[in-house]
Amino acid sequence: MARRDNAREPAVGAAEVLADELARGGGPARQRFARRLRELGAVDKAVYSAVAATPTPSLDEPLRRLSNAANNSGLWFAIAAGLGVAGGKAGRHAAIRGTVAIGVTSALVNLAVKSAWSRQRPDRAGATSTSFPSGHAASGFAFAAAIGRDQPWLGLGLRFLAATVAYSRVHTGVHYPGDIVVGALIGEGTGQAVAGLMDRLAQDRKSARSGRDARRDEPGEPPDAADAEGAPETG
Repeated sequence: MARRDNAREPAVGAAEVLADELARGGGPARQRFARRLRELGAVDKAVYSAVAATPTPSLDEPLRRLSNAANNSGLWFAIAAGLGVAGGKAGRHAAIRGTVAIGVTSALVNLAVKSAWSRQRPDRAGATSTSFPSGHAASGFAFAAAIGRDQPWLGLGLRFLAATVAYSRVHTGVHYPGDIVVGALIGEGTGQAVAGLMDRLAQDRKSARSGRDARRDEPGEPPDAADAEGAPETG
């Protein structure tokens, strides 16, 4: 990344805000935890500053393109479409799980978490969206986790791609490292939860269908026997 001489002072992150709240509460345990959070915040800013100050002209354009390709989850939707077309039944199921995981994660991050923490982006003074956590990282890891539940090797490759996308957000100056770490954790957890829930619902539907089919196939009582039981006795 090219050095940014006009970069703003690093924005206050969630760790510092939480540390201040804990410090005001008093108590030695809270004070120790607050100090650790402030240290994590300092590491977060230091890593970002190191990346921003390191000239990497051969990486700048490829990572910028990768970051843009993942805007609005376009990269992941393209992969899902490929799985749906070429992956057979298993690929279609994986693509659906991954797409649903992206939708749930995006709603969680953008509507809930981002509204709670209004951290400015590192080098985008005019940006209207906030930095914490990274929606790109969350969506990428949610997609990879959901697909990797049944296809672990593909999930591993997608996690590597998601990690590269996440780093590209730091490299291009739109996120701090802490933003992508938290986004990745949210995405991984949400993707696993969504995939597990969808699998359980599918299994429940399959069990219910099997039960109905079994009841339908049960042999009924012979009509003659039923008539004989209901007929009045003679003699």
